[in-house]
Amino acid sequence: MSNELSSQHGSPLDLDEAFRKTVQTLDGSIAIIANTGIKPEKLYMALRGSGQGLYVGLSDDAYVIASEPYGLVEATDSYLRLNGETLPNRNDSVSGPGEIVSVSLNEPVAVQSLKRIAYDGTLLPITDNEFTQAEITTRDIDRRNFPHFLLKEIFESPQSFEKTLRGNLLNENGSFRVAHSDTEFPSSIREKLENHTIDKIYIVGQGTAAVAGQALSQYLSEETEISVESIPSTELSGFKLSTDMSNVLVVAISQSGTTTDTNRTVDLVRGRGASVIAIVNRRNSDLSQKADGVIYTSDGRDIEMSVASTKAFYSQVAASILLGISIRDHAISEPNDSLTHENRQTFLHELNELPAKMMTVLKQQNLIRDIAFELAPSRRYWAIVGNGLNMVAAREIRIKLSELCYKSIAADFTEDKKHIDLSAEPLVLICATGLNDSMQSDVAKEVAIYKAHKAAPIVITDSGNAYRDAHRVIVVPETHQRISFILATMVGHLFGYEAALSIDALALPFRQTRSAIEKALSENPNITSQELLESISESLQSISSAFFDGLRAGFYNGSLEASTATRISTLYRYALGTIPLDSYQIDTGKVGTPATVLEDLNAALTIGIEELTRPIDAIKHQAKTVTVGISRSDEEIIQLNLVTNMLEAGTPRDRISYKNLRYLAAMDPAVKSISGFIRYAIEGDVQSSTAQIHVIDKGGIAYDLTSRTDRDPKLKGSKHLVASKQEVTITRGRHDQRIIILVPEIKDKETVGLTLLHVELEEYLTEQAARHVLEGYKDRFTAISDYITETEPTFRADILASIPVADLLIAPIEDLLSYWNHG
Repeated sequence: MSNELSSQHGSPLDLDEAFRKTVQTLDGSIAIIANTGIKPEKLYMALRGSGQGLYVGLSDDAYVIASEPYGLVEATDSYLRLNGETLPNRNDSVSGPGEIVSVSLNEPVAVQSLKRIAYDGTLLPITDNEFTQAEITTRDIDRRNFPHFLLKEIFESPQSFEKTLRGNLLNENGSFRVAHSDTEFPSSIREKLENHTIDKIYIVGQGTAAVAGQALSQYLSEETEISVESIPSTELSGFKLSTDMSNVLVVAISQSGTTTDTNRTVDLVRGRGASVIAIVNRRNSDLSQKADGVIYTSDGRDIEMSVASTKAFYSQVAASILLGISIRDHAISEPNDSLTHENRQTFLHELNELPAKMMTVLKQQNLIRDIAFELAPSRRYWAIVGNGLNMVAAREIRIKLSELCYKSIAADFTEDKKHIDLSAEPLVLICATGLNDSMQSDVAKEVAIYKAHKAAPIVITDSGNAYRDAHRVIVVPETHQRISFILATMVGHLFGYEAALSIDALALPFRQTRSAIEKALSENPNITSQELLESISESLQSISSAFFDGLRAGFYNGSLEASTATRISTLYRYALGTIPLDSYQIDTGKVGTPATVLEDLNAALTIGIEELTRPIDAIKHQAKTVTVGISRSDEEIIQLNLVTNMLEAGTPRDRISYKNLRYLAAMDPAVKSISGFIRYAIEGDVQSSTAQIHVIDKGGIAYDLTSRTDRDPKLKGSKHLVASKQEVTITRGRHDQRIIILVPEIKDKETVGLTLLHVELEEYLTEQAARHVLEGYKDRFTAISDYITETEPTFRADILASIPVADLLIAPIEDLLSYWNHG
């Protein structure tokens, strides 16, 4: 990024343009902030796509920039949200999505000082009404008395679950019923379910949201005859799209409403006629504005600060269950056999009582902590198993344990023990709630097998006496079998938190050693290495003893690499003088000196700390609610008129390179109409003089035209050039001067055909549109600009609007100079 900005930059006067050109070269979903030494008073921001966020807040004397509103609320209660997608005040097919904002400290902090432009340079004025009042406050991001946000949010989960039920689960004189408003469950979707227009339901999300959707999928599969599938958003957008999806209901689940994969998928299915209901936590989020109906979890503003999402899962499940009941009631007209009124009342009563039972589970934190500290540090290999709805719990717990403890963990059905390496003596977490007597007996047998292989089976159950062979048993309250997995999940979340703490605690001796070294240096910067080792010898003896005790007990087996443990052990002994420095060269290949020992010890401790540190509220590879995911940009391109006509002519989609699709997309605004086509097959090596070309299909005005290839099939001229370079080209026919676009068909890196489109171009384009077309088509804009500025002092882009589009795209660049000479 910095190198590209430097290469684009010519002088301090054109830094704004250099930043614009730099971000224009980047593909995908991006959020970028740049500050330079050339203009240190200026800050540049660019946003494109829905995967990232940028917010600009104005306090009394400062601009506050953040990726989330959380970062602003301590300084300001209003902010401008950059929009990386469609903007209503411009033609995105010309200027493209995304925007750039810059601020300068040389100007007063005010809305008027913010400068916003589109990616093509179009000025986008900012008005006061674009500023949003923050819905969250400092109270929302207060950790209260909890040591971590994660634990606070786990303990808030029963309240979130209860808030989600409120308003949708109604208690009328002791009788429960489910109700949704028209904004949550639109009448148009109800009618489609009732008349069976909807016969396919996809439940989509990513990560935890996708797992929550599996509970809804299983309920609907049991209660309706509609085809129901719960899949990640990326799978639906990648492999399940069809041209007409008017028979499809998509339930999109997202905590933040900003998940790129889910939002992009919703865009694609809605464009194909599908109905969409969103289950989302954040009001006014991107997803809530894309869906037909929106069901808010909790109260629509339930803030999660920890990256590892917990309470959102419970509220998503609650919302999903209630939605499932409503969908079932509108999809099934006849009386329900499997859920009589009495059974439903029992189920809804248990659902209403579940928050209290979740609180009961939370009271077992001390027991769960003891189990985690006993087993998590020493066991390197972990697995989580379950069956039935317990698999939903297992998959969700797997996500949290991998996020919190940095473990690669298997999640399998309880009986599929062959998929778990029992020879590794793993820690096995078994989710076994809501099982009947027969299933309990079967699971108990599996637990005994785990135990026989010296694994450490921990059973989460609502029947404590059934699993006598378990290493430890965690008992949760009994509830309806359809929701008992929620209590198992809560145990797993608490276990993940305590397990992460137990692993992180192993790094304490390493942190204490580094602290002792740093303290001695700060007290006496001129101290020699030998004197430093002597000064910390007593404390180092105590600290290292804790490490060696843990090492002997096997606590470090689970998370510290053997090579790191060996290296630190050896360096502790040299630092303490237990091993003479004369042996240092044998161990390390370096001459042993106190300075070398200190340097190597500090480096080894750093590695050890990195291997053991578990940040709890943060994750090394992830940031809260910001998910850079799919863009499926080729799906948008395929729907453009020029590309659609090419595909309708019979050109196979898989034979058009992405680069050539982008060229066609760039030219689309310049094409007024397509009047005909000819498809050619190419035989032979295009790089030789023997290749031949034959017409295989034609239509429109080309149907009655005689092709030169009918009498002379040799591949030559512009067709040979396009086939050889494998690049889309717009040109004029040599004999009839018709404007044509030639598209090479490529298979296995060989050109096997050409599609020729007869087109009529727009006569003129606006400056911005012309610039967009030329920048996208073989970077012709830069070529023209460079040629003109060889003789002209500046390049006047406004002249582009006075040049016929055909000349802009086809004429030799040197022929265009006259327009600037006369301009």
